[in-house]
Amino acid sequence: MKKKSLISFGVTLVVGMIYFYFFLPPIHPQSFDFWIFVGVLLLVFLSLNTEMSDISSNQHFNTINLSSKVIIGGIVFIVLGLLFTNFVLSPLFMSQAYQKRITVLEDGDFAKDIEEINYRRLPLIDKESSEKLGDRVMGQMPEMVSQYRVSNLYTQINYQDTILRVTPLEYNGFFKYLKNHKKGITGYIKVDSVSGESALVKLEEGMKYVPSSYFFKNLKRHLRFRYPTFIFGNFNFEIDNEGQPYFVVPVLKYAGVQLRKDVKGVVLLNPITGESVYYDVLEVPTWVDHVYDADLIIEQVDDWGIYKNGFLNSIFSQTNVVKTTEGYNYTVLNDDVYLYTGITSVSSDEANIGFIMTNLRTKETKFYQVPGAEEYSAMASAEGQVQQMNYNATFPLLINLNGKPTYLMSLKDHAGLVKMYALVDVHDYQNVLVSESSLGIEAIVSKYLENETVSTENFKTRELTIKLLKEVLIDGTTYYYLIDQDNKKYSVSIKVNKNQLPFMKVGDKIRIYYKEESDLIEIRDVDF
Repeated sequence: MKKKSLISFGVTLVVGMIYFYFFLPPIHPQSFDFWIFVGVLLLVFLSLNTEMSDISSNQHFNTINLSSKVIIGGIVFIVLGLLFTNFVLSPLFMSQAYQKRITVLEDGDFAKDIEEINYRRLPLIDKESSEKLGDRVMGQMPEMVSQYRVSNLYTQINYQDTILRVTPLEYNGFFKYLKNHKKGITGYIKVDSVSGESALVKLEEGMKYVPSSYFFKNLKRHLRFRYPTFIFGNFNFEIDNEGQPYFVVPVLKYAGVQLRKDVKGVVLLNPITGESVYYDVLEVPTWVDHVYDADLIIEQVDDWGIYKNGFLNSIFSQTNVVKTTEGYNYTVLNDDVYLYTGITSVSSDEANIGFIMTNLRTKETKFYQVPGAEEYSAMASAEGQVQQMNYNATFPLLINLNGKPTYLMSLKDHAGLVKMYALVDVHDYQNVLVSESSLGIEAIVSKYLENETVSTENFKTRELTIKLLKEVLIDGTTYYYLIDQDNKKYSVSIKVNKNQLPFMKVGDKIRIYYKEESDLIEIRDVDF
């Protein structure tokens, strides 16, 4: 009997090794995959041990020996234990723990925190358009397209003050892997999210530890054998400040078994050498942009809004219960990538009470109380302006136009080509302006601002007397350059006040509004 149990144990061990190799479960009790792994091993051992004991003793198959009974009892105990643990740690009893998973600062000042529109930092090229541009780059290299394909990762990053989407190439099947695995994958695609310029970046030494590799150089398998106890999240592809490629792999933590998910750290893997380093979440290098997955942030912000007053309130009276709107987008501020999405009431009345912005590296989150149109309502409003064209609006970018939150989006045809741009007032989504994309962003913004009243609430102000005045024409726009009684220099576009600025003269006393002190102060509004 003991010999047969040893044989059963040996066979179970072999099955476990094979299972571990292919399915890569983390050896961690907070993972469902781990308990499935344990359950499979117990069932294999139970099956083998019971069958062998029955054959050896010529008993009926339903006769179960003591060790098998212990295993069955263990399986029942594990299942009941998991159910009980997760029930106790569920939002029903632990709603405040769920609500506090993310700290949301509710003192956000939109006009101060969000820089005014910068045409060089508007990531209008979304993921779908980036994929088309990347495919076009590969199509121009027939010697590579036969061996590799483009991954659909397209991670948005901030690289040397440029907003890019980057994605690696992948082996184009098992036989192409066998042919090329020694040299590895020799490049990655980068797409400028502002200009749309795309290129293949060739590497001196190829990437060998990638998701499309096989055997022990497969990215997930390599990481699992290096970190058998880590629970990994969704990985991203990024490049550091020198253009060196890395896979950024979050390491997750839970309460109970896969409850209250959060990130405890990150593994940075060099796909060329296979070297990897683990960083605690507070020690991640600043060039990394994606530590927290967008879906995780949305989940945590939803818990923050839903469980503010406890679990029962979220079901019944729903006082002050809010949630994120459907969809999100990315923007770049202060060298980091931020996620933003609207916040609305649970009644889903197609209006936002504000929006949140989250730093995807640090999880710093701010709520901005900016009531207005929900994003999809704004998209529908923009599409309605050109309904005869049947264009589709992209999920909007939230921009700052003279201190006012405004949605900016592209309008695409059925081929995915950008044909027009649209601006929609967040406060009043009936206020829409569309313009041909060929005219550029600056054209639509200038036209939009002509009909807008500038908010001077957050501007600095000063009274001055004009000592010197010059009029200059730049790119078809008239600018006035002033020097005041203190020899300070100013510039102002005629678009600021086209009805009065042409009549300025030396000696006039005016009140100006401006943002920043500099050698040449840009006037944003003026009173005569």
